[in-house]
Amino acid sequence: MVDDPRRPAHDWLDVDAGPVVRPYAVTGGRVRPPGGFDLVAIVLAAPLDQVDLTPLQPEHRAIIEIAQGPVSVAELASQLDLPLGVVRVLLGDLLADGLVTSHEPRHTTTIPDDDILKAVVNGLRAL
Repeated sequence: MVDDPRRPAHDWLDVDAGPVVRPYAVTGGRVRPPGGFDLVAIVLAAPLDQVDLTPLQPEHRAIIEIAQGPVSVAELASQLDLPLGVVRVLLGDLLADGLVTSHEPRHTTTIPDDDILKAVVNGLRAL
């Protein structure tokens, strides 16, 4: 039987994509962040000149680089191409180290008036 030279030597290596790392390996097996992060929470990282990136994982570094400007948790997950749960755990690490701040959206306790909701629905139907 002739071995295919394009076949990876290990299951964790993809010839086209390179090494494949499972999400639980990125988070060290943790599945819950120390604090909760809303999907639309805004994250802002400490300035790059104030952070020593060398001891951080590549994913942590990427978050700090992307979050130099305000960015939502959902946008971070999209740009990093990582599952939302993984990004939340990584953000929890950075928050605990004081490297990012999180600004949660305000939660309203009042429900909009029925007349306003009906007007919105009627406006959408008119489109």
